[in-house]
Amino acid sequence: MGAHPLSDEQVQQFDQDGYLILEDYFPRQDMELLSRIARADQQLAAIAVERRDTDGRVGRLSLRYELPEDVYGALVHSRRIVEPLEQLLRAEVYHYHHKMMIKEPFGGGAWEWHQDFGYWYSGFHYPDMASCMIAVDQATRQNGCLQVIRGSHRLGRIEHGRVADQTGADPQRVELILQRLDKVYCEMGPGSALFFHSNLLHRSDANDSPNPRWALICCYNAAHNPPFRPEVKGQYAHLERWGDEKVRAVAENHWQEVSQGQESVRG
Repeated sequence: MGAHPLSDEQVQQFDQDGYLILEDYFPRQDMELLSRIARADQQLAAIAVERRDTDGRVGRLSLRYELPEDVYGALVHSRRIVEPLEQLLRAEVYHYHHKMMIKEPFGGGAWEWHQDFGYWYSGFHYPDMASCMIAVDQATRQNGCLQVIRGSHRLGRIEHGRVADQTGADPQRVELILQRLDKVYCEMGPGSALFFHSNLLHRSDANDSPNPRWALICCYNAAHNPPFRPEVKGQYAHLERWGDEKVRAVAENHWQEVSQGQESVRG
């Protein structure tokens, strides 16, 4: 089964709010396989970097600009993500990068208020960029689910600066914004998808629960918005759309590779 087109009401909701949550969007068995692969994937762990919040707690993420034929790359290709994003941005999209966000139990660090375009502005003219966050684990307030400020994408880009090891939006401006716009906790079950605009303000608390919160974020750019500096990563390349069967086949192959690697280590 492929993706179902978004309704006019869903597109209007995204335009108004800057985000759209689709509950139980990916089959549960596919998310269980993704979880097994990610937690056993030594390559994913090897490239993970740490980012400290203002309290010194550590969050980790594993980011790739390349698009290998593995479970993460397969989901980047998924029609379930690409086709709705093209509806929402009203443009052809291509892969910018993807990352696994890793928030471990009892202290996995917070992420400060920011816009993704606050990070990406130095290389791109337009904020015609968006992401899809796939919940690998149950995401709750207790384990540091994503928070968004509804409608904040319509404020335009906000000045960003250094906040601990992260890049964060001007905190005084965010405080004023929160007096006018609603903060929403995006609690999601495994396999739920959150589509969000690159100018949407978002953050997350530290994980003070015994439950991990991992999430895969696939980031896309409009084809008409390539980087304006040649040294910036993320040049345009046509993105194939894959159905569920191919995504699942690539995931199963990846699991075989990862599980064989575990056996060789134990052997």
